Amino acid sequence: MEFFRIHRDIPFMRYTLWLNGASFVMFALAVFFLVTRGLHLSIEFTGGTLMEVEYAQPADVAKARDAIDRLHLGEVQVQNFGTSRDVLIRLPVRDVGSNDAAAATLKGDRLAAQAFAALCGAEQGQVGTKQYTTPQGEQVSRASCSRADASEPLQLKRTEFVGPSVGTELARDGTYALLATIAGIMLYLAFRFEWKFSVAGIIANLHDVVIILGFFAFFQWEFSLAVLAAVLAVLGYSVNESVIIFDRVRETFRRMRKMNSHEVIDHAITSTISRTIITHGSTQVMVLSMLIFGGPTLHYFAVALTIGILFGIYSSIFVAAGIAMWLGVKREDLVKLGSKDLDRNDPNAGAVV
Repeated sequence: MEFFRIHRDIPFMRYTLWLNGASFVMFALAVFFLVTRGLHLSIEFTGGTLMEVEYAQPADVAKARDAIDRLHLGEVQVQNFGTSRDVLIRLPVRDVGSNDAAAATLKGDRLAAQAFAALCGAEQGQVGTKQYTTPQGEQVSRASCSRADASEPLQLKRTEFVGPSVGTELARDGTYALLATIAGIMLYLAFRFEWKFSVAGIIANLHDVVIILGFFAFFQWEFSLAVLAAVLAVLGYSVNESVIIFDRVRETFRRMRKMNSHEVIDHAITSTISRTIITHGSTQVMVLSMLIFGGPTLHYFAVALTIGILFGIYSSIFVAAGIAMWLGVKREDLVKLGSKDLDRNDPNAGAVV
């Protein structure tokens, strides 16, 4: 389906040198900020305490977040979990060495107790201890929040501690996932097309990833597992756009035999513009809805996707296609010339000897 069709090829490759120069500057700045400022990692990578609280009524997440923020515990995440009455709270590890697991656990329990007391106070309740017997006959003691009328506005369902060593393992595994994705993309492009497209595609993908990370390093936005998932999604999304263009380049080389390489690439990009607008436009509408209405939980996930989509379009057209042209991609790399490959209905087709 096409919204419109452009009958005259746009000379994209004419501006490749200047735009790739701008890309190099942005890439260098992103690397500079990553080295000098680093990423502001969430507690999934640095460790912390996880609390699950159940409210008697639908929870006011903004009110709960305000109560926790008054404790000045640092970067705290408060979000709905499962139902509207369940709230998940992540508290960071503070003032504990990464090798002291016992002390870190004790500190996490104290922070969880302070947080629960703050939540209870926000609901005009008082913290106490409630004892009960489980169906298995076990005696259990847990923190409770009670009002003067004996009602419980909220309950502490569970508390878990994530040590810094676990966070380090998640960071390492996330890096491995990113490298494995990049290697898979290179192999796919080299197998489906040609090594020049593989090199061009992976440079364009790394361009997108590094610039996303550079934005997060410069603004010190929180880098969480959700953002890592968005970065991996951008890798696949960007390479999909590159594959569409590369496939059209191969098709154009087969059909338009009197065009040179940069004319073929210009024609391939121009002929896919309608598809690009439909695909990326509809995707961006969905991502913007998450950015506007998704709340704090999806905010940085949507931000990473927005940056990735915009730069993915740019890099597929100017970075990937431009590098492929500079590497000298030609008809012989993609099409085996012969009489059966000649399109007799093509006015641009020439004789093959």
